[in-house]
Amino acid sequence: MSTPILQLRVELLQIEPLIWRRLQVPGNCTFWDLHVAIQSAFAWTDTHLHEFRPWDDQDAQPRFGMPLDEFDDNPPLPGWEHRVADVLTPANSRLEYEYDFGDGWLHLITLEEVLTAAPGKKYPRCTAGERCAPPDDCGGPPGYESLLETLSDPEDPDYAASHVWATSQKGRRSKFDPEAFDEQQVKFANPAPRLKRLLAHLASQR
Repeated sequence: MSTPILQLRVELLQIEPLIWRRLQVPGNCTFWDLHVAIQSAFAWTDTHLHEFRPWDDQDAQPRFGMPLDEFDDNPPLPGWEHRVADVLTPANSRLEYEYDFGDGWLHLITLEEVLTAAPGKKYPRCTAGERCAPPDDCGGPPGYESLLETLSDPEDPDYAASHVWATSQKGRRSKFDPEAFDEQQVKFANPAPRLKRLLAHLASQR
């Protein structure tokens, strides 16, 4: 029997024009696997906390993420222990994903279709999208708006340095272009070694 494939649309909120990606992930993927796939598709650096939440009720359970704060009275469930398909269904087709609680990058995840795995295709895949995601640590939507103003003005004294910094944050070889995106260039990281490092870190804190 073929593995079901979840086709997801992931939109970065509070930014205009819209920045989005269409991802296809295996039906047995965990929230940790989806987190790593989103990080790859948006070229985030995965250096901050994250959390998946119900879309319609932000205080509802369950929430999935990284239960690292021992002082949190209501920590999220470990994302690596729970499957996306058990929560995201045609009847409950939307989730919120937040990355970096300081900058507050909010994403809307929508289940578009449940497909059948195509022969010879590797998953996860990114099949469409628009515009480059903001660099990490640029200050959230307001900070990114300010950065774009600087990048658009060659007369700004911070123009050159800002391009160098934004480019380095995205791991690009050419100058950072906020309008550029090519789904063919998305390379998905392996979630397993990242999880191994995280679990080792958690064990060291006990």
